[in-house]
Amino acid sequence: MKTPNLRGILPAVVTPFDENENFAPAAFERLLERLYAAGVHGVYICGHTGEGLLQPLEQRKRVAEVALRSTPPGKSVVVHVGAYRTADALELARHASRLGAQAISSLPPLGPYSFAEVRAYYQALAAVSDTPVLVYYYPEICPVVQGAQQILELLGIPNVMGLKFSDFDLYTLSLLRRRDCVIFNGRDEVLIAGLLMGADGGIGSFYNLIPELLVEAFGLVRANRWEAARQVQERINELVEIGLRFPLVPAIKTILRWRGLDCGPALAPRRGLTDEESRRLGELLQASSFEYLVSGPADRR
Repeated sequence: MKTPNLRGILPAVVTPFDENENFAPAAFERLLERLYAAGVHGVYICGHTGEGLLQPLEQRKRVAEVALRSTPPGKSVVVHVGAYRTADALELARHASRLGAQAISSLPPLGPYSFAEVRAYYQALAAVSDTPVLVYYYPEICPVVQGAQQILELLGIPNVMGLKFSDFDLYTLSLLRRRDCVIFNGRDEVLIAGLLMGADGGIGSFYNLIPELLVEAFGLVRANRWEAARQVQERINELVEIGLRFPLVPAIKTILRWRGLDCGPALAPRRGLTDEESRRLGELLQASSFEYLVSGPADRR
């Protein structure tokens, strides 16, 4: 099953919270407006970057409702419904389907589960939803799913349309490309390499900060301007290299606050940046081509 319009650049959107860790819909609407103005093709909500697993079920539903309500026609919303309890994931999947999400997605169940248990989880998810499913291949946190054959087995589940591929093994991605499915590259550092090996688009965390550059890279690839795309990827990776020196979600939220969009704290047990970390992050950005990220709102890249 392949949905032709589900492709392109989809930020894994952070979720804004107030000081009491409650969802802040006004800030979320502003963030979505900023991302769509940059030309992104859709959004991926309540995933790892969106702190979905740390939020109460009813709050995650509100995030999905605001995302669907704030999304322009022709854009796609993928709702991550992964949860520690299968029953919760199924409830979120039904809700996203009723809202009209273009797809749902889920991390594998987190814990010492067998591949058979992971497969049964995705089978249950796909069976309960009228909305197609993207599985989430992330061997760093779910090593039980190994290699192309097992991924293909998951892709063979009825109503599974494709996957988010968060790994650097792009040879395996190319093997999956032989199946008629949607593939999103999940490693920001190798977006254009993933596109070269057959991905239909990308889903990533740094997309929150520099969506224009990701959209530009995608457009250059589609125009077969690979050298220009590589140069844009090098610039993207300059920011990735800086950001990965710090706890990622708090770092992204800190930069967004510097850009005039306060998305509040990261949820416990995540911590915020220390004063020293914030100072160092600002210094590194000031010394890079992304100095504008610490200088307040601006219509620059």
